[in-house]
Amino acid sequence: MASASLLKTSPVLDKSEWVKGHTLRQPSTSVVRCHPVAPSGLTVRASSYADELVKTAKAIASPGRGILAMDESNATCGKRLASIGLENTEANRQAYRTLLVSAPGLGQYISGAILFEETLYQTTIDGKKMVDVLVEQNIVPGIKVDKGLVPLAGSNNESWCQGLDGLAPRSAAYYQQGARFAKWRTVVSIPNGPTELAVKEAAWGLARYAAISQDNGLVPIVEPEILLDGDHGIDRTFEVAKKVWAEVFFYLAQNNVMFQGILLKPSMVTPGAECKDRATPQQVADYTLSLLRQRIPPAVPGIMFLSGGQSEVEATLNLNAMNQAPNPWHVSFSYARALQNTCLKKWGGRPENVKDAQEALLIRAKANSLAQLGKYTGEGESEEAKQGMFVKGYVY
Repeated sequence: MASASLLKTSPVLDKSEWVKGHTLRQPSTSVVRCHPVAPSGLTVRASSYADELVKTAKAIASPGRGILAMDESNATCGKRLASIGLENTEANRQAYRTLLVSAPGLGQYISGAILFEETLYQTTIDGKKMVDVLVEQNIVPGIKVDKGLVPLAGSNNESWCQGLDGLAPRSAAYYQQGARFAKWRTVVSIPNGPTELAVKEAAWGLARYAAISQDNGLVPIVEPEILLDGDHGIDRTFEVAKKVWAEVFFYLAQNNVMFQGILLKPSMVTPGAECKDRATPQQVADYTLSLLRQRIPPAVPGIMFLSGGQSEVEATLNLNAMNQAPNPWHVSFSYARALQNTCLKKWGGRPENVKDAQEALLIRAKANSLAQLGKYTGEGESEEAKQGMFVKGYVY
């Protein structure tokens, strides 16, 4: 006879409990002892956060909105600040992040913001909690939970993502601080293989992270980024992406991850950055949507594409092309540089430029909002917004 199983009941949390961030309670747990009639190999996993996870995922995957990725590590943020002549100090990082989260009307186009740990616990230059400013704009706060890439022993100079140790208590603390979704970025390199070892390691790590996140109330963003590095064609990217996503969903299922309570952050299917044969937005859309239809269950609420070094305009045009016909999922964006590049340059570290910088952010956010709705035209874009941002061997 199989041993008794323990199931948690699922309390229903209304939207105000995560939007307002005031009632950050631990879910109550009642224990029901179930005696199965016969042993079974099927594992049924019930999360006390199940209803809330679904609501959060749907809120982020809402029409005409996407994610602002502002989770750069302090080191990467320092590189961005250095590009405009600023020192990498907490005060400068705080000033820039304040500029982003307080842009008037940002919530009209942005549904979620991914934060670095420092930002989750940080206040604005006016003394308000960053999390509270986002919530007031109807933007769901999220948190980067991985600990970065390190060399993968036994591979072809590939990497794996660390951070599973201690992830459960960290996730519980992030939830208490107001985060409602999480992000874990791992990468796959086509020029280096990818080896079977690297693909399996990436998929397994993402699956364990996703299960731990859901157990602690955070909607996991699943992000196996297929790097743009290389001179391979779009067909090679397509084949690798199919293999990677097959592995990812196999291990997500093995870890009993609830598909209705996750979001995906894939790369678009494009040629390598050094490939001479460039793809049109329609070709990118055709290949990418074909990949999604073959690999992604319709139960997944949202596909939030990363920009991966594309220019601001290129990333928007490609997203727009994918939304010219209805899709089973909310097809949207989770951009960092493709939303912030012009904004950062406009600011230049000067308080008097904050308004112009915020306007630049809103222009990009609105453009991608229109692209999510399939209504972006590309008219009136600046030459600066058309400049590519690919960096070979980019470290996030």
